[in-house]
Amino acid sequence: MSIARVTTKINIFLSSLSDKIEDELEMTTVCHRPEGLEQLEAQTNFTKRELQVLYRGFKNECPSGVVNEETFKQIYAQFFPHGDASMYAHYLFNAFDTAQNGSVKFEDFVMALSILLRGTVHEKLRWTFNLYDINKDGYINKEEMMDIVKAIYDMMGKYTYPVLKEDAPRQHVEVFFQKMDKNKDGVVTLDEFIESCQEVRTKL
Repeated sequence: MSIARVTTKINIFLSSLSDKIEDELEMTTVCHRPEGLEQLEAQTNFTKRELQVLYRGFKNECPSGVVNEETFKQIYAQFFPHGDASMYAHYLFNAFDTAQNGSVKFEDFVMALSILLRGTVHEKLRWTFNLYDINKDGYINKEEMMDIVKAIYDMMGKYTYPVLKEDAPRQHVEVFFQKMDKNKDGVVTLDEFIESCQEVRTKL
């Protein structure tokens, strides 16, 4: 599994939601208008009508208007039936939960969705870095990256493990740091992460 493939895994679940927006727009008319719609439209890359559709879907899944981690894990697990997505969903939930209060509001959800689906390359890389920076200290260390890689392998389940050696996660992390840790200090900063990812994009 390549570095680029690991970085893009986060979009699978979110992209599936985006694919449904156009179908929903064609088939239904949303009557409910969430509070602060104009502000969200200004802050995201979604139109007013798309926000209405997203809000209705959000409320259908979570009538209380907020998502807790357990509900988030249950929804996310549906997209990876052959593996255990719980740990990766935990890290993903924490990235959505910007207030770190154990719940994700519609505003949190749609702001992240806007970045991941329609944001600039720089915005997407910054968000992904925040996901990998588990303890939120501004750096990615090898332990954090190992946790993320193992969570991705667990999530992919039987489609990953038969073709991998036991030490594959550690090898993957070593390759990651060889490419990303420019000054060889044992941690990857946001600037190093963005620079390295953009170098990979330039070569492709």
